[in-house]
Amino acid sequence: MTTYHFIGIKGTGMSALAQILHDSGEKVQGSDVDQTFFTQEVLENKGIPILPFTKENIKSSYTIIAGNSFSEDHIEIQEAKRQGLPFFRYHEFLGEWLKQYTSIAVTGAHGKTSTTGLLAHVFNQAYPISYLIGDGTGQGHVDSEYFIFEACEYRRHFLHYKPDYAIMTNIDFDHPDYFKDLEDVCDAFQSMADQVKKGIIACGDDEHLQEIRAKVPVVYYGFGETNDFQAKNVETLKDGTQFDVFVRNTYYDTFVIPMFGDHTILNALAVIAMCHYEEMNVEHIKTLTSFEGVKRRFSEKRINNQVLIDDYAHHPIEVTATIDAVRQKYPDKEVVAIFQPHTFTRTKIFLQEFAESLRLADQVYLCDIFSSAREEQGELTIDDLLNLIPEGKQMNEHETGVLATHDNSVLVFMGAGDIQKVQKAYEKTLLHSTSHMNKEFN
Repeated sequence: MTTYHFIGIKGTGMSALAQILHDSGEKVQGSDVDQTFFTQEVLENKGIPILPFTKENIKSSYTIIAGNSFSEDHIEIQEAKRQGLPFFRYHEFLGEWLKQYTSIAVTGAHGKTSTTGLLAHVFNQAYPISYLIGDGTGQGHVDSEYFIFEACEYRRHFLHYKPDYAIMTNIDFDHPDYFKDLEDVCDAFQSMADQVKKGIIACGDDEHLQEIRAKVPVVYYGFGETNDFQAKNVETLKDGTQFDVFVRNTYYDTFVIPMFGDHTILNALAVIAMCHYEEMNVEHIKTLTSFEGVKRRFSEKRINNQVLIDDYAHHPIEVTATIDAVRQKYPDKEVVAIFQPHTFTRTKIFLQEFAESLRLADQVYLCDIFSSAREEQGELTIDDLLNLIPEGKQMNEHETGVLATHDNSVLVFMGAGDIQKVQKAYEKTLLHSTSHMNKEFN
């Protein structure tokens, strides 16, 4: 029996794929840096070994799967090539693995992870499935009928997949370190559409997705009248959102989701359309209401009078959507944005748009730009964004105490880098001051 060795097993996609293979009865191990990542706890709980990088990890009977962020001169990749072992990049292996199942790819510039999580949650109620979510969550099942997975457009990696179905949430210019412009992104999604074998579920409110040409049926969803699946009569409830769904202008049913914001309704509509297409019982679809969310997407906790939210938003459209969802859920609270831009290229391209979206909050704190190993810094600094937000202030993990002055507020920690360290530092500050007060009181 072969052992699958993952180079960079703590990466979100890699962690999820390792879990799927483990759950499917395969022998799995991996290596990574010593730094703690939120993905590793579930690997440890499943007994999947995580080793430090060394060429001694590479044995002659192994199949090697390498994360996309590791170059060809990495010590373990070089050793695997020297021994002539079966070697795959993450997206190459995934493209081969999913051929065993009815596969559903979830792609788009925004909303991929939340939609994949929601779809996996609902399908899991009705079928044995395997799923791979971009928050590091994966599940395999020996009797899987369906394979639901997040498919990223970066570097056109999703073109390694030939799924039965694809959900396309939207098209937007992101990853400016790779794509030349919006037209280049649209071209990539058109290439993806050409590879889908049975059907595409696409957001009809997105003008770029309306231009997609496909050899398979395209089912559109959204708020607009022309969509095959349309959301109407939206109501904000105390614990979520209720809306009616009309299928080709005929009332289908009423659904409740435990989330807020128009973007979450669109994610749910995509799932409803996919399930309807596969003729799933509507009562199974209604388990949308018990979805508990995915990691780092509007993840909430309450401390004293404050609500702390951790969110992956790293594009102006996502920042706007997150702040809008906070306003809907907590209309009477001050909204404080703590934002860490992700990559210099993205920050430079969207500088003005980031400023506009962040100004929707009542107060803004900015952390230094999180740089990617794949880019040059250039002359841009966080001050360039700060200058566009008059009331904005700078922050790092060593000076979070000022956040405590925002009583009865929602603190939204946003970014795709390591913004969690700022939230953790603040929580430690609160814990320290609470225990200090308790000592004085006693």
